Amino acid sequence: MQLFDKDLLSVQEVRGLVSAAKEAQAELAGKTQEEVDRIVKSIADAGVRNAARLAVMANEDTGFGIVADKVVKNVFGSYNVYQAIKDMKTIGVIDRDAEKGLVTIAVPLGVVAGIVPSTNPTSTVFFKAEIAIKSGNAIVFSPHPSALRCIQEAVKVIRQAIAEVGGNENLVSVISIPTRQATETLMTHPDTAMILATGGSAMVHAAYSSGNPAIGVGPGNGPAFIDKSADLALAVKRIMDSKTFDNGTICASEQSIICEEDYKPAVQAEMEKQGAYFLSDEESAKLGKFILRANGTMNPAIVGKSVQTIAGLAGLEVPAGARVLVCKEDGVGRGHPYSNEKLAPILGFYTGKDYQDVCEKVCMILSYEGKGHTFSMHTNNQEMVEYFAKRVPVSRICVNTPSTMGGIGASTALLPSLTLGCGAIGGSATSENVGPMQLLNLRYVAMGMLEMEDIRASLPDCSSGVCVMKNAADAPAAAAPTMAAPAASAASTNLNDTQMDELVRKIIERLQNA
Repeated sequence: MQLFDKDLLSVQEVRGLVSAAKEAQAELAGKTQEEVDRIVKSIADAGVRNAARLAVMANEDTGFGIVADKVVKNVFGSYNVYQAIKDMKTIGVIDRDAEKGLVTIAVPLGVVAGIVPSTNPTSTVFFKAEIAIKSGNAIVFSPHPSALRCIQEAVKVIRQAIAEVGGNENLVSVISIPTRQATETLMTHPDTAMILATGGSAMVHAAYSSGNPAIGVGPGNGPAFIDKSADLALAVKRIMDSKTFDNGTICASEQSIICEEDYKPAVQAEMEKQGAYFLSDEESAKLGKFILRANGTMNPAIVGKSVQTIAGLAGLEVPAGARVLVCKEDGVGRGHPYSNEKLAPILGFYTGKDYQDVCEKVCMILSYEGKGHTFSMHTNNQEMVEYFAKRVPVSRICVNTPSTMGGIGASTALLPSLTLGCGAIGGSATSENVGPMQLLNLRYVAMGMLEMEDIRASLPDCSSGVCVMKNAADAPAAAAPTMAAPAASAASTNLNDTQMDELVRKIIERLQNA
């Protein structure tokens, strides 16, 4: 019998993968935008071809979700993401402003560490591989152990797609011996330039504590507000469709519903009509003890499972046609299990005495868990949207759309992405839907516009002891760049400030009247 140390082997493997990725990335750095785009397209095409097969594997490996919905996610993570990023300029000079004498150059980071969750394993691999290579980087994946087989297969497909168009397969690789030590080694490796961390709070915290730059996404836990002005039947349909998609495994999905107290009977009746099962107080207490572990974290046994499976595990009997389990909740925090994120078809149900009270409770829920992530609302009152938008601590507010699809950019104009930044308020490095631009260093070439004497001449008059700025007409005009600037690109503008303000005003008016 051969004895070996699994942890040591995994650490050694990571070192080899990072080294190979670094060499492959150096090769990629010498390619043109067209050559890079050809590789990304090949990956996207391969993702579509293998979407169904990989969906079956992901379901078999993890036991999570619904195969048909995982097909949708695989297509989204490959094709939809590609369509959104294919025309982005990410290699070399990406912008010129001749008037200001500024040139912007995109510089790849190097090797990216991609942490892959078990909830969206194969779709995440395609998404992260595409945005990494689009921005001129290589990526090494750390797979969740429970999804190792399907993640390995997805990486195999991607490597073949890269090779088919003459690229270096080592641009994308995956750890085959997933251990905690392997992940730590990958995140702390001196040649790891950026970490894309998707997973639980502990994993995200570890990424930010690694000493390397990281973009992390923690728990969602977004509430959904149904306003009285909304089309109630349509609002409920959107929420039900969203919460049941892949059995609730997308972090942008709704975790609770909230409405004004006097609207509760109508909302409950419509939800029951569309397949929601409202648990009794006794049933809610029983399920509440099951969905959370003793330490207050989500019980993994419920993740991505159907209503019937969850009910059986918790010792409940529910109607065969039940689509979502709904439990009334009146508090937030420990002792209130339905105020937590639930990656399953389970919803908490809150009410507020008026919309101001609703807003306060939404903020309480998100401040407890999910701050910076996603909030959704259903309303035909634009003033209501603006009221909540100014107060709710999230990075994205999805209006009149399934939050699952709205948050990831499938049903909204947000960038299609499976990594949703939570901003500083959520402990993230960005509040945007993450794409290629977050995996670039931008280098600015700035032409000289003024001489020292010009700068001195623009200083305020301080002769009286009190400094007073001179009239704008007396200030020296900016000199032309000291070197001939390159011709302006199509992205450049020669509009002055007044013209730009007028253009923005017209655009806003059109959007409001649309």
